[in-house]
Amino acid sequence: MSSTTTTQQDKPDFLLVRSDQAESYWQPEPANGHISIHLSPDIVHMETPFALGTQTVAAGCFVREHAHDDRDEVIHFMSGTGVAVVNDKEYEVKAGDTLFLGRTQRHKFIAANDTPLTFLWIMHPNGLEAFFKQIGLPREEDEPAPAPFPRPENIKQIERDTVFADLSDRPSKPQ
Repeated sequence: MSSTTTTQQDKPDFLLVRSDQAESYWQPEPANGHISIHLSPDIVHMETPFALGTQTVAAGCFVREHAHDDRDEVIHFMSGTGVAVVNDKEYEVKAGDTLFLGRTQRHKFIAANDTPLTFLWIMHPNGLEAFFKQIGLPREEDEPAPAPFPRPENIKQIERDTVFADLSDRPSKPQ
């Protein structure tokens, strides 16, 4: 097998991604769910780089607090209920709700104890997909979830190398 380099021009300008065709990864603790990457510059030709995917957070689990210094993020809740914590303020969320998270907004998502929380995410510019690939385990559609597993030991380096702000010395931004 020979190795080839693919440029943006070599990628399609149109793509239909079926739910069972998206690249998917199991996520480590504390989310214990899975993500799927539907669109990114690695997949399709785009003039303005962004990434789009879905994430399911297991019942009673959460996406830890984080922020993105140089990216905007949109979260659209598709199923389940939970809480979004943005800059230390809690917002109940349910299917149909949408959040816009501008650059530097601290945020966390908590799934209700009785049901998973699933949302669509869009990140502009892209980069979140690279993080998910590095911390997750490859997932096949309809396979049973693995036992909860820890985040990689080099998680701080992965975060620095992808899309995450260092929150260690930052107070929350008031709403």
